[in-house]
Amino acid sequence: MRKLVTRLQAHLDLEEAVSWYESRRLGLGLRLLDELDYVMNRIAAAPLQFPEIHSGVRRALLNRFPYSVYFVAGDEQVEVIAVLHQHRHPDTWRNRL
Repeated sequence: MRKLVTRLQAHLDLEEAVSWYESRRLGLGLRLLDELDYVMNRIAAAPLQFPEIHSGVRRALLNRFPYSVYFVAGDEQVEVIAVLHQHRHPDTWRNRL
């Protein structure tokens, strides 16, 4: 299992999403966190199972929520660069490279 490192901007993405879902229905933000935790564990365990969408950048999709996790996998660690809603402009995560 690789070490998982989350950039500050990716963490802020997540806080914004959780806050939005919690404002819609109490507990929904926590469900998003649970699903993200599941996906992050899969990423840390086997990052190469996810498709490479740009040179070195891979994307994992959440199942129940329309969010994508963008990350770069190294030999020792995985760096999460963005957690974005799938309807956001696709270049948003590229500006973070």
